[in-house]
Amino acid sequence: MCLSCGCGHPDETHGNDANITADDLRSAAQAAGIAMEQAADNIHNGARQMRDEGSGT
Repeated sequence: MCLSCGCGHPDETHGNDANITADDLRSAAQAAGIAMEQAADNIHNGARQMRDEGSGT
């Protein structure tokens, strides 16, 4: 899905390149040499840590 909004369309940007797509996640995972799911887990963990530290919204 536009991985940002959860619409169920993995490569839909909704006209805004700031939305994260499956292609973005795939590229990030390849750059790090990890699986897409691990990259997604890392992003989620990072967002949770930022929230817990008060720096995420």
